[in-house]
Amino acid sequence: MPVSSPANRLSNRRVLVIDDNADAADTLVAILSLLGHDAVAAHNGADGLRAAERQQPDVVFLDLGMPGMDGFEVARAMRLIAGLETVRIVALTAWRDDATRARARSAGFDRHLTKPTSIEVIEEIIVES
Repeated sequence: MPVSSPANRLSNRRVLVIDDNADAADTLVAILSLLGHDAVAAHNGADGLRAAERQQPDVVFLDLGMPGMDGFEVARAMRLIAGLETVRIVALTAWRDDATRARARSAGFDRHLTKPTSIEVIEEIIVES
């Protein structure tokens, strides 16, 4: 289903993007907002956890390689927050090796996407959530 279809526009979701690359996070949020989603960005792990508690997102796109609290730590912490135990957490990272994918699964991620990825793939994941 194309990203711009009316069915996708009607299925807006709460989306949180956590990435220390502010330009990448803010660009993805802008695109998702144009597609009708309630999207917000956080640029580090601690802010991401606070935003998740506040927003109660349907899906989180989370970078793995962030300074301080990395994406693995954020995902584990998010799974312990009341109301976020089943939120869909998707790794959005440049790391694509099998060991990283396994580590992400064990940290609580539901999916693993490698950068760059298409907005169509991102939108499919959001609509599924």
